[in-house]
Amino acid sequence: MTKPLKFDEETEAIAEICKALGHPTRVQIMTLLWKRDQRTCGEIVELIPLAQSTISKHLLELKKANLVTIQYEGKKTIYSVGVDNINALKKYFSSYLSTIEISEENKETVLTTKHKVRGRNSHLKKYNYQFSHKKSKEETEILI
Repeated sequence: MTKPLKFDEETEAIAEICKALGHPTRVQIMTLLWKRDQRTCGEIVELIPLAQSTISKHLLELKKANLVTIQYEGKKTIYSVGVDNINALKKYFSSYLSTIEISEENKETVLTTKHKVRGRNSHLKKYNYQFSHKKSKEETEILI
């Protein structure tokens, strides 16, 4: 049995925010709300091809973490970005990232790839991280 640890309030809040953002659908919902605030669940469903019930569950998780706010207009429920927790997250990451030194030549994006990918699930493989010191399979074949 693990011993429960008690952390300070800010650490607990950041952990809850990160937990809520720990699913790609919720990140996508937040992105849609950042691009245009005040959307209904139906509008979000039109943009993310999932069932309305699934989107509602994700919106509930975001609401629990105070990442979205809710406003009722008649029968419509309008979702907006919860600015307070976004600012807390921004402050936390800005503070944290300012302590990390990464030289310019070591900065690479995870979304770059140096090889063409074919076959099943190729749409996923193009996002694999490429290690600069390793040669791709195609480069190795050329050398042989």
